[in-house]
Amino acid sequence: MADDTTSLTRRQVLKAGGVTFAGYAMAPDRALADAIKTDTQGLVAGEAEVLIGDYKLPVYEARPATGGNNPILLVISEIWGVHEYVRDSTRRFAKEGFYAIAPELFKREGGVGHMTNIQEILKIVLAVPREQVLGDSQAAVDFAKTRPGVRADRVGVTGWCWGGSTTIQIAAALPDIKAAAAWYGPPARPYPGKNGPVTGFDVAKDIKVPFLGLFGEKDQNPKPEDVQRFGAMLKEHNRNVDIVMFPAGHGFHADYRQSYDPWSATQAWKMCVDFFNKNLKA
Repeated sequence: MADDTTSLTRRQVLKAGGVTFAGYAMAPDRALADAIKTDTQGLVAGEAEVLIGDYKLPVYEARPATGGNNPILLVISEIWGVHEYVRDSTRRFAKEGFYAIAPELFKREGGVGHMTNIQEILKIVLAVPREQVLGDSQAAVDFAKTRPGVRADRVGVTGWCWGGSTTIQIAAALPDIKAAAAWYGPPARPYPGKNGPVTGFDVAKDIKVPFLGLFGEKDQNPKPEDVQRFGAMLKEHNRNVDIVMFPAGHGFHADYRQSYDPWSATQAWKMCVDFFNKNLKA
């Protein structure tokens, strides 16, 4: 992939081989026939808790059942929390030879998995303090380092939608992160911080690790111009940046929703796995 923002057509990628509300995908209210289902054969997967003081942070983890030296992938959910799509994606990463861990970052507020009103969910999600998100994410990484078969010095982060913009924040702030892949996370999304709101544009200068951005050219949040601006800001301080635009809209990887674009999702997933293989396994 080139350093410049790349817009891919189906023909170009094949030759090379290789309804939303304000940028949030609508609720996971029904399973589509083509939703991917990843089994646990060859994996160790399940729920766990990370102790942070008196608080127990729920996480879902998955790793290969045999072997070792598996890099750590921190998997960040959309606003819906760690529901089945996120768990399934975590297992997919484990099948690729990673120890993957997905923290439930809204549990302190009571969780959102039982909620269906997007306005109520957004009230919770958009109010979560940036310092809390980063602290809980770091705690999940610290926990991951103690698990069997992991390579504790190789940690990556990835996530979709809210998880994509959170990936940007984590990549800029957590020193353990060695590579980051953000899926259609709006860089303009503000995270409430102790000194005021912080956006991806604000922290672009702090992202020094290899960065892969996977976005839809038909998306309206983030709009392509925001993506291009963010990519340019990253490249001012980071030579290892790829921003890829797919012929799809927001949520194109979410196979449980009508926004799912199978072709774009498949190509982006391969790019994501190849990116982490290159930067965490080499």
